[in-house]
Parts: sequence; structure tokens; C-alpha cells
Amino acid sequence: MSQHLIMIASPALAFLLGWLTARPLIRRLRAELADAAWLLSHDPLTGMLNRVGFHAALASSPQPVVVMLIDLDNFKPVNDTHGHDTGDDLLVETGDRITDTATMLGGTAARLSGDEFAVLLPVRDQNHSRTADLFLTTIAQPVQLTTGHTPFTVTVTASIGVTIAETADPLHDVALRRADIAMYHAKHAGGNRYTVYEPGMTMPANQQRRGPRLRDLRQQGRGVTA
Repeated sequence: MSQHLIMIASPALAFLLGWLTARPLIRRLRAELADAAWLLSHDPLTGMLNRVGFHAALASSPQPVVVMLIDLDNFKPVNDTHGHDTGDDLLVETGDRITDTATMLGGTAARLSGDEFAVLLPVRDQNHSRTADLFLTTIAQPVQLTTGHTPFTVTVTASIGVTIAETADPLHDVALRRADIAMYHAKHAGGNRYTVYEPGMTMPANQQRRGPRLRDLRQQGRGVTA
């Protein structure tokens, strides 16, 4: 081989060897970036969208859309009686049910924090009352859980607030706040029901908005958004 060809081939061979050596690292970095991007928009416990992902879904959805805020009734006793791991199992099962129902209706579901979920649905010609009843019925089906090696069954219900997000409504300022108010009216009336937001509706007396669970705050402190 002439010296000229050697001078051309040597850098090319070095580049090829370097690229082959770097391929595993590149794959690992890509996978880590994909995982990080997923965690930015998804809840690690249920695999559902989180609050960030929910906002993005609204921004990309044809307007107007139905917004439902779903808060489980009496979830805390499950945690207190059977432990947080069992409570998490219940959240996963409930999240699966909400996701399946939302998907069937052409919508998107998210876990915002704690035992609070949200759903986006296209308005279309859907009967919103019937749709809310469907979510209530689905969530209230008994759930089979296990603590240690002991199986048991729990039944939880939900309070649902329903509103319509118009084109000009920022979710965090208007639609979600309205759904939140309506949800608390449902909870104030005893739970296991839905309330549709009406203009002028305000938060029921003595109702304080709950924050995330302590476990969610710890996850956020580690860079995980719930």
C-alpha cells in the first residue's frame, strides 16, 4: 500500500474504531435521556401523565375539551390501615381503570398528585353526565389487594368535578381551578358523585385545597415530578 493511501486510511480507520468503541456509550446516553424526558412528563408510580404532561396534552388537544378532576374518597384510611405500599397498589389499579376508560372515550388521563387524577376528553357529542357516571362506576368496583400474604378487598369511591376548557382558557388558571371547585362540591355533598361547574360557583365553605402526599414531595425533591 502506498504511503498516500496509508495516510488516507489511517484517520478513517481510527474514526471507525472510535465510533465502534463509543456506540455502547452513545446508546446508554440516549436511553438515559429518553428516561429523563419520560420522567419529566409522567408519574413514575402509575405510568400516567403527570401535571406537566397533562398541561402539554391540553395544549396539543383540539379545543374545547372536557376536563375532569377526580379525587378518591377516603383513600387515607387505606394507607393508615394497610400501609403506603398497599395504598400505592390501589393507586396503580385505580390509575389503570381511569386510563382505560379515558382511552376508550378518546381522551387522556393523568395523575396530578397523591390520590388526585385528571382526565381530558374531546367534547364531541358525549353526554358528560353519563361519562362522569361511567368513571364513578369504574372506580367503585372492588379492588383485590394483598398485605404480606393476606389478600383482601377494598372499595373506594371518587368525587369528580367537570368543566369545559375553551380555547382561551389556560388549564392551570381557569379550567383546572373550575374543575377543582366542582370536585369539592361533589366531595362536600358526600362523595361518590360528580358536579358540573356552573358560572359563579365558588369553593364550599371550610374546604381547603389539599397538597401532595409527603411521599410525592420527597419524590419531587429527588427530581421526580408526580
